[in-house]
Amino acid sequence: QVQLVESGGGLVQAGGSLRLSCASSARPITDFSTGWFRQAPGKEREFVAAITWTGDNTDYADSVKGRFTISRDNAKNTMELQMNSLKPEDTAVYYCAAVRRRFAGLSNLEQDFGSWGQGTQVTVSS
Repeated sequence: QVQLVESGGGLVQAGGSLRLSCASSARPITDFSTGWFRQAPGKEREFVAAITWTGDNTDYADSVKGRFTISRDNAKNTMELQMNSLKPEDTAVYYCAAVRRRFAGLSNLEQDFGSWGQGTQVTVSS
């Protein structure tokens, strides 16, 4: 497994934008498909977006389609989530994750992800 760290969380107004980043702190993330999950207060953790290790395919939760964009830069060993048109319901702790197996394909299932960051808080005010 890889060790991950998130950055970029913060407080924004509704309609604003925020960009989250994820990086490996121990070994390259380039061989692993990755994704973002989030957990709001009192809610279960939910899938947000995922991207293949090659960066050639993506998947999004219906609630964020058209507003969020997931990307990765394997040369920099980073993965990003650009969040636009933020809504108060986007408020949550956002987690970066990587799948358990090298070169595995796209997944939106929490059970397929074995490496997790500690999370970064995103708060959207109305």
